[in-house]
Amino acid sequence: MMDVFKLFSRENSSSKNVAKERLRLVLVHDRTNCSPHFLEMIKGDLLNVISDYIEIDEDGLDIKISKTKRSIDDAMVPALIANIPIKKMKAK
Repeated sequence: MMDVFKLFSRENSSSKNVAKERLRLVLVHDRTNCSPHFLEMIKGDLLNVISDYIEIDEDGLDIKISKTKRSIDDAMVPALIANIPIKKMKAK
């Protein structure tokens, strides 16, 4: 019977971690004054520039604002994180 409880506690822990990560991202977006519309504008601009050089998989595209440690002093700072799957490089 104890195994059943462990299974449910892992599920709750996983859901809790997902919820914490979502809340963290919402707070980062709020602190950087980055609205979803603004993030979409950045995404569009990046796609326009990158599309001159590479063909990307737009379905796998993921652009978000997160936090990262600055290397010079380990301070937490906002960061634009872009995961851009490349289909192929374009010949110029």
